[in-house]
Amino acid sequence: MKIMQISKAFTLIEPGPVVFVTTNDGTKNNIMTISWTMVVDFTPKFAITTGPWNYSYAALRKSKECVISIPTVDLLDKVVAVGTCSGADTDKFKKFGLTPVEGKHVRSPLIEECLANIECKVIDIVEKHNIVVLEGVAAYFDDSRKEKRTVHAIGDGTFVVDGRRLNRREMMLSKLPDGV
Repeated sequence: MKIMQISKAFTLIEPGPVVFVTTNDGTKNNIMTISWTMVVDFTPKFAITTGPWNYSYAALRKSKECVISIPTVDLLDKVVAVGTCSGADTDKFKKFGLTPVEGKHVRSPLIEECLANIECKVIDIVEKHNIVVLEGVAAYFDDSRKEKRTVHAIGDGTFVVDGRRLNRREMMLSKLPDGV
């Protein structure tokens, strides 16, 4: 093995799929692209990394709610484009042809073109690490979409696309011998 720069070590462990996070500040909807997400245990709790550098962060702090929208590989160019401009001077829904759908539990909109949407409430903000902890209150999945593959950011402008599914349910659910 060869030595790599420690500053690039994060590219070896990618988190969940790249997502859109929508917010509403009381008057305006916005979308940000987030490439660092995680599930907290086997619960409807999630964490995202964001902070004051993102225009949506103020709305997220103020409203204490958002929607995590999960795009698929066919939306990758829009995912990147949304993430490279600011909602301060751009109506991202209009500019990128994304359709806001009214949520049932939060003011932030779902995104119609996404494979799935999760309405969330903010339950904690860990400012030291710029982590926002969310609790899902409703989830929606569009089974009619032909494309279901998500994308994962490597962190250097490249992405990995989900591939085929491998099923090991029986193996994971089988009883292990004593002492193992």
